[in-house]
Amino acid sequence: MTARWPRLMKRKTAAEYCDLSESAFVGEILAGRIPCAISFGKRDHWDRMALDRAINRLAGNDDVPDYRKELRERYG
Repeated sequence: MTARWPRLMKRKTAAEYCDLSESAFVGEILAGRIPCAISFGKRDHWDRMALDRAINRLAGNDDVPDYRKELRERYG
């Protein structure tokens, strides 16, 4: 499904990729849950792979060592 989504996206496209309104997308950036833009071609762009990593962290699907997974399961 990545054919629809470019590697670097402007804010409107990145918000759509995350299924958020632009204002909610900015709110997630300010809250530190989504990475800030990078400047490319004198414009702000969001890296699709960085967004995917951030979403994976939020969903608990990030690459964490086994001992951390066990602690998360044990203590929440």
